[in-house]
This record gives sequence, structure tokens and C-alpha cells, in this order.
Amino acid sequence: MTIRIGYIGLGNMGAPMAHRLLDHTGSLSVLDTNPDAVTPFVEAGAHSVSNAAELASVSDIVCVTVLDDTQVRDVVAGPDGLLSSAEPGTVIAVHSTISDTTAVDLGALCATHGVEFVDAPVSGGAAGAKKAALAVMVGASDEAFEKIRDPFSAFAAVVVHAGPIGAGTRMKLARNLLHFVSFTAATEAQRLAEAAGIDITELGKVVRHTDSITGGAGSIMWRDSTSPLEQDDSWFPIFSHVRALGEKDLALAMALGDRLDVDLPLATRALAGLGPGLGVGIGDIARTHSMEEQP
Repeated sequence: MTIRIGYIGLGNMGAPMAHRLLDHTGSLSVLDTNPDAVTPFVEAGAHSVSNAAELASVSDIVCVTVLDDTQVRDVVAGPDGLLSSAEPGTVIAVHSTISDTTAVDLGALCATHGVEFVDAPVSGGAAGAKKAALAVMVGASDEAFEKIRDPFSAFAAVVVHAGPIGAGTRMKLARNLLHFVSFTAATEAQRLAEAAGIDITELGKVVRHTDSITGGAGSIMWRDSTSPLEQDDSWFPIFSHVRALGEKDLALAMALGDRLDVDLPLATRALAGLGPGLGVGIGDIARTHSMEEQP
């Protein structure tokens, strides 16, 4: 059975995602405030509509990729929004990164119309969308998830059911927390390298290369709990080894920073928190460093 899909927001992310849906379904309707963004989709066989209400009236699933919470609320619940014409059973899937409380509020509002709300933020950027390689984190009922799983596979390599409405957004916020904290750590590493006379563009080349092999921070994210590990747990020797290497290298980097008078606050926090965060407790190097720091 052909699923009628509607797409709102044909910008840097929305356009490549919607483009993938052209090949997935014979019925795609699109809407954007910029007519130039709509034209190539119409030329490829999609239908153009004038507003969100019209889009909902011809869609079984509506994907929304707009800027922020305010725009999402307007698209979904505004005077000419999706809920003004959506039939019961319609699924509204929001790919924008919004507040989890906005997702929950809109989910409750949609339920009063018999409409399924899905918060489905994505990770992987426009490049990932063009390659159909995005990761989608879905907050939805089981029924709604089953409806969107196949269409989403048109633009995603990974579709995860994170939990009920709001869970997809919470997972995305945790993922982006890691993303931007790591950016901050990268700037700290650049400052240390620059002070040491290192070409930081070459450092960046090395980081991108090795992270593409090792998986970066994601390479340690295998556990199903953040609780401390028992010594007979199979992960304990693995993460104890990671702690030993990490504490050694962090301590060496901090010693270099001290000699070059470069403040490394994230490295200091990492040295103290690496072992406990891995679930194996603080190691000898971090313990010694902590004692040396005490007055």
C-alpha cells in the first residue's frame, strides 16, 4: 500500500531527506516558504501545497523539519496548522531538535485529535541525509513507530525507538551534549598543541583520521548502565585498561600544559572523572594527582 507522505521544510536538512522519499513512495507532497526550494521536487513528481492544513489533508505521515520550537508549534497547532485538517491516525513526525517538553505537550494535543505525534530528531547532518546514512532517534508509541520505521529508512541507516514521546529528543540532547563538549575539548587540545609549536591543522588531520578508525568517544559506549562495575564483570578489565591509558596520557598532557602555562580545565576534570565514569573507580595516577593538588 502506498503511504502518502508530506514534508514541511526543505532547507539544508529537509531537502535531502525529502529527496530520498521521492524514491520511496509514489505520493510525496511538499511545503516550504521558499518557492525555489519546492520547484525541483515538483519537477521530480512531488505535489506542492499551499499550507500545512492542506498538506495534512493529503498525507498519512507528515515530516516536519523547521527551525525551532516556535515554528514547530505553529506548523502543528497554528490556525492553518496540521491539526486543523489531519485525519485520525495521521502521524506527525518532527525532525527538528526541540525541547522535550514541547514534544510531550504537542503529543498530548495531537492525541485529542486522534493524531500520533512522533519526535524524531536526526544526527548525521546534510551529508548523512544525502547518503541515506542518518541516525533517527524516535519518541513514539509502538504503533506510530511501526508506521514510520520503513519510510524513515529511505533517509536513515539507523532508526532507534528511544521510548515514548519526548524520548527521541532526550536522546538527541544527550548525543549533542557529547558532540559539543567534545568540540570544547578539541579547542583545549588545540591551545595546548599551538603553545607547544605544533601545526594544529596537522593535528586536526590526525584526529579525524584516527577517530574514523576507532569510533572516537562512541567506542566506549557499550554498557547498558552507568552504575559501578563489579570486578567479575567482563567489562571491568577492559575499562580498567582504558582508565590506565587515559590517566597516563592526561597526566602527561597536563604536565606539558603546566610547563607551557596553558590552562587545561577539561583535562583536569577528565583525569578525576575518567575512571568513575567508566565504572571502575579512580586509578592510581588520578588519585596521586588529587592528593598533590590538596593544600
